[in-house]
Amino acid sequence: MKTSRSLRRVLIANRGEIAVRVIRACREAGCGSVAVFSDADRAAPHVWMAERAVRIGPAPSRESYLDIDRILAAARETEADAIHPGYGFLAENAVFADAVVDAGLAWIGPPPGAIRAMGEKTAARRTMERAGVPVIPGTVEAVADAGEAAAEADRIGFPVLLKAAAGGGGKGMRVVRTPAELARSFRAASSEARSAFGDPAIYLERYLAGARHVEIQVVADADGATLHLGERECSLQRRHQKILEESPAPGVSGETRRRMGAVAVRAAEAVGYVGAGTVEFLLSPEGEFFFLEMNTRLQVEHPVTEMVTGLDLVHLQLALAAGEPLPFGQDEVAWRGHAVECRIAAEDPENGFLPATGRIEGYREPAGPGVRFDSGIASGTTVTPHYDPLLAKCVTWAETRAKALDRMARALEETAISGVTTNLGFHRALLEAPALREGAVHTAWLEANAPEVLERIAHRRRAEAPLAAAIAAWRTHVGRRAPSARRATSPPSRSDWRDATDWVWYR
Repeated sequence: MKTSRSLRRVLIANRGEIAVRVIRACREAGCGSVAVFSDADRAAPHVWMAERAVRIGPAPSRESYLDIDRILAAARETEADAIHPGYGFLAENAVFADAVVDAGLAWIGPPPGAIRAMGEKTAARRTMERAGVPVIPGTVEAVADAGEAAAEADRIGFPVLLKAAAGGGGKGMRVVRTPAELARSFRAASSEARSAFGDPAIYLERYLAGARHVEIQVVADADGATLHLGERECSLQRRHQKILEESPAPGVSGETRRRMGAVAVRAAEAVGYVGAGTVEFLLSPEGEFFFLEMNTRLQVEHPVTEMVTGLDLVHLQLALAAGEPLPFGQDEVAWRGHAVECRIAAEDPENGFLPATGRIEGYREPAGPGVRFDSGIASGTTVTPHYDPLLAKCVTWAETRAKALDRMARALEETAISGVTTNLGFHRALLEAPALREGAVHTAWLEANAPEVLERIAHRRRAEAPLAAAIAAWRTHVGRRAPSARRATSPPSRSDWRDATDWVWYR
């Protein structure tokens, strides 16, 4: 897809797998790409994949990827005429979007006013109520202190959810089930909100037990056309952070999709949205849905929508930023098959999911029909403590949900990352859970059932320990033999023996 208004060169103000994703789209769209990097990312794949790369500072993100002046200076230096923010960092920062526009560059994102309207959560709730979008009962203003929070919680009814007014992504969020928990939870949520967003303000919502997190992808052009591209199921979360997503959402009928899509379009139109964005909803067990928030950027889980619609959302972002109209209408959007995404992160599930660091010594990506692997790493990549631990996303597609899950299980078995602890084993064990297979999960399911998933990891480890030990012994034996003898000896075939790092997959 070539853009009508020439975007000659796009600077990607991000790193990791999303930077790689955008660089590839730029190459296909016929425009140049500029990577920016910190000292920690000097040898990262996104740096050498881009046509040009500019150092923007030391490892800490506040001195590099969050430094607006350095990013704009890199754009000037490389004569870039557009900036794509990816997700995270400055992607939903209206001040950054204003600065990009003021510098005469194309901003590959929604208007700064839309970012502001949806970024402050209590203001967004008021805007949605005025637009006729169903909103979860709660406060429309931040509460002043724990005392006011307690009074509002009594009015709303327990359990309630404390949420950061200035941001999302699970930061500054606490479920409060009884009055006795409220003061302590309020202090913790407010402190976390201040640390994450620079704003301690907290508001309250009713907590919907057993609800599912279902979101709608929307796209809009500058001429006022706004469409939806269907839903994604994002209920499998740990500490309000998504782990596995899929599209379409299990059990959501075509009629429910139509109604949720129409409401999502109304929400986007209410703030003058342009570009790609996501309207998130909570879907109750009774089938009611309520506005949760709008993410004014590309989502991590956007590939599952691409796989079932056949559309490229980054290409659409580039075209919409170039002033092109949407090239299709709502009745031309079709959904085929089922897609699943697993987020592969450098973290230790058996140690409270603590982020892990280290140098990636061995690395193998899965392949085969219906498999997509979006990655920002390679052999030799150093995983540091400075950034989000997301390493890659494994995405599978098939004609049915059951086949897509089976394909994901196969793809994860093929994936190997050694040298740093990852959650690969957790995903492999999670796919065996009957509730997941039946589509019977909700936003609190994973927190409640994580011990069962971890036990599956331990069971697999015990079952495979003898074989892993035999492989390790064989490798030691071969290593001790004379070089000439080793050359004369053929190792077992890969079909019979796999490298020990593959078998000890829970690491």
